[in-house]
Amino acid sequence: MRSLLWFRGKDLRLSDHAALAAALEGKEVIPLFVLDPYFFAPGSAQELPHRMQYLLGALAELEARIGRLGSRLLVVEGRSVEVVPRLAKAWKVDQVLAMRWSEPLGRCRDVLIGQALAVPFRLFEGETLLPPDTLHAASGRPYAVFTAFARAFQRESSIGAALPAPLRLPPLPAGVRAETVAIPTLERLGLHPNAGLLQGGELAAQARLRAFLAGPAARYHLERDRLDLGTTSRLSADLHFGTLSVRTLWQEAGQVLSGSAAQALAGFRNELLWREFAHSTLWDHPEMLRGPLRPGFRGFPWREDGAGWTAWTQGETGYPVVDAAARQLLAEGFVHNRARMIAASFLVKDLLIDYRRGEAHYLKYLSDGDAAQNNAGWQWCLGSGFDAQPYFRIFNPVLQGQKFDPTGAYVRRWVPELAPLPDKWIHRPWEAPLEVMKAAGLVRGRDYPDSIVGHAAARDRFLMEARSHFGGGTSYTEPA
Repeated sequence: MRSLLWFRGKDLRLSDHAALAAALEGKEVIPLFVLDPYFFAPGSAQELPHRMQYLLGALAELEARIGRLGSRLLVVEGRSVEVVPRLAKAWKVDQVLAMRWSEPLGRCRDVLIGQALAVPFRLFEGETLLPPDTLHAASGRPYAVFTAFARAFQRESSIGAALPAPLRLPPLPAGVRAETVAIPTLERLGLHPNAGLLQGGELAAQARLRAFLAGPAARYHLERDRLDLGTTSRLSADLHFGTLSVRTLWQEAGQVLSGSAAQALAGFRNELLWREFAHSTLWDHPEMLRGPLRPGFRGFPWREDGAGWTAWTQGETGYPVVDAAARQLLAEGFVHNRARMIAASFLVKDLLIDYRRGEAHYLKYLSDGDAAQNNAGWQWCLGSGFDAQPYFRIFNPVLQGQKFDPTGAYVRRWVPELAPLPDKWIHRPWEAPLEVMKAAGLVRGRDYPDSIVGHAAARDRFLMEARSHFGGGTSYTEPA
């Protein structure tokens, strides 16, 4: 049995890789990665600069590890729908194996490739804990509420053991030839290296997992929303690119977090179930990537606010926690989930700017840019998605900052011009007395911008627009 093992960007690991394990049941394995111009053309790569840096690092590590185990990763340029069938025929393989993608783009691609192949095309699960089309309500419809989905998961799921990484790989079969190329550099793609991003790759992911479980994981249920504490796992990019399998994370967290840390384990696993819920929802509702899941939000009266948009993207709104999130996104390709929610609420409700613009901006710069989770998060904040917060719930950026960044450490890191301010004023610098500003060496409006909108007035404006919209023949509670 000769197998073409196609690595595809969301499975860049050797451990707990079901397609790899199946390929090794045969005698001959040909590892392949395709540099598809949809992602790797310079113009395309520049639309996802932080994800591309992570991906290239992970791909380089995978290539090296496959080489050390006795094989070789063949890197070939071209459109996947053309390259894979062509090489499968040229190399006389008996099957093509890959890990499944749940996003609409990947599903469409797999249909085309399956039709073009003359041999079996076997797809294996692993992007999520359960295949995304597994859980449905008794009616057969997808779950629209997270709590019901989570209960069904706990009731019906059985998560098996993670597969070990192979100790060796068979050499490439004799006679296998291809026009292989080197993994492109960032510079070749027109990108500049960003030292602030996490290192991509399976070994780095495993190190982050160990560090999380050995330290902050035990306090996760108490501190996960704190912006000034490093209690989150920072494993989201590793899960997105598959350098760490979600099954491995689920199991290892369960082994470490037990007894007195049971609440931490439950809290952490609950967040993994939100990830499952997002992927399951996207599987059943691919249209969510094009617009609101709740039809009542279609045609919502968004504003064109160029100045507000620029201030929000560049971290110059005058609201410190909102600006800290904007600057962290551009610098690190990551934003704490609580800060994401605050920033999203401010954009869509304080500024009345279409959530899809913010969604696209985040997807461009996030290293963990995942279509399912990113979209679900934005629609949750607006109130247009499944199990979303009500549209009339609007985050107060000052109160959110005071509650979740009480020491101001998060703001001071990303908005350093405000660092000299006392904690009392760090989240509302416009209210700081003149003598406090003077003692801090700051001049209001010069060293940090005045707030571009008053939150109370902006909140009232959004509610007025929303009530008018939903009272004009559309219904907020209209089912999707």
